[in-house]
Amino acid sequence: MDASIDLGSPLPVTKHSTAKAFLAMIKNPLDALPAAVFKGQPIVFTRQMGNLQVYLTDPVLIHEALVDNADRLSKGEHVRRMLGPALGRGLLTADGAHWKWQRQSVAAAFGHERLLELRPAMIAAAEETKARWLSQHRTVVDVGQEMMRTTFDIIVETMMSGGHGIDVARVERSVTDFLEPSGWTFAFGMIGAPEWLPYPGRTRARAAVAFLRASLAAVIAKRRQQPNERHDLVSMMLRASDPESGRTMSDEEIIDNLMTFITAGHETTALGLAWILHLLARHPEDEANVVREISHVTGGGPVLPEHLAHLVYTKRVFSEAMRLFPPVPIITRTVSEDFQLGRYLIPAGTVVFIPIYAMHRKPDLWRDPESFDPTRFEPENVRARHRYAYMPFGAGPRVCIGNAFALMEAVAVLAVLLQSFKLTNSTETPPRRVMKVTLRPHPNILMSVHRRRHQ
Repeated sequence: MDASIDLGSPLPVTKHSTAKAFLAMIKNPLDALPAAVFKGQPIVFTRQMGNLQVYLTDPVLIHEALVDNADRLSKGEHVRRMLGPALGRGLLTADGAHWKWQRQSVAAAFGHERLLELRPAMIAAAEETKARWLSQHRTVVDVGQEMMRTTFDIIVETMMSGGHGIDVARVERSVTDFLEPSGWTFAFGMIGAPEWLPYPGRTRARAAVAFLRASLAAVIAKRRQQPNERHDLVSMMLRASDPESGRTMSDEEIIDNLMTFITAGHETTALGLAWILHLLARHPEDEANVVREISHVTGGGPVLPEHLAHLVYTKRVFSEAMRLFPPVPIITRTVSEDFQLGRYLIPAGTVVFIPIYAMHRKPDLWRDPESFDPTRFEPENVRARHRYAYMPFGAGPRVCIGNAFALMEAVAVLAVLLQSFKLTNSTETPPRRVMKVTLRPHPNILMSVHRRRHQ
């Protein structure tokens, strides 16, 4: 053996109860994280069923893994098992050249100039929610469901030019039905259980996937029959071709990517908005700052597209809420080729976990980490932090392509709704944070809605 080869330091594998972790993964994968990741340990090694796992909470090591060694990491078999039935080999689950050309094909839909064109649709969807709240005279709403409906309206209008009569309520239920048993699929994937093994919620999840994919197939079929001139996501994928092979996307591949943007796109922003409204109700001074900013920027008039860029404090509130409640609290990769990470040689087959939820709470990265403090995102504070201390949308080449879209739509929705309504939490006890791929509140967040006095 060549003595010059650095074999790395011996891996300090931490004992981790397989049975306990398996049960925790089913109920709430956040509870399955090793305790050491919450105590500031930058790298933690464990074994599950003989398989090596590594958890990273140090920004420098995360950069080394996700950026410097991105080509040595894949999404992995456990992600395919959990998300593949719904998302196929779309942008979120694909690897290698197939991922690259899909990303290139949809990139223009998320460019800055294109996003500016989408602002009116975002504001219009928020105005529809506002009108719905006014007309129904309800005093209590499930803000998670309300924001799901709002962000779904935005996705359908901006990405599919209206969606041609998609059943919004059933889509929302179907997304929830698909994600509900994700703890089982994740846990079974991690221990290598056979895919035929039944689990609670499996039949309902499969029916949900079948409905969602059939609904999108109908949209694509109609668009192929009646092309239009709108430059939405569907049009871009219908026209896309691989620069190397010249092949175009099949209907199945277009469905894979639309499913990705529906399940990952609208749901994550909706949950983020629900958490933000919950936080602002618990922090009235910050809510007052947001309302004052909206009033100052709009001059008391309707929210217009050009106003969104000037809602600086509102954006900081969004960023801080994403720190406390990252939409996807854990991301994973599987090592496809040995690589050096710090002083350790990470072997192929290792599963790499980035527990964003835990990293966003590290005392050495965040002062008083459990507190809600939008000033953390003032420019000087942002510059003082490592870039990868904050990563609610992932990092590296696989960073979420829709992060700017999510920020813009969240600010638009907050501006329209908070201008007209004051929301208060209906219960004093904060909801638990439960991971179902995304970070969901349990129980759902119910809030009382009141017209603002100046209206």
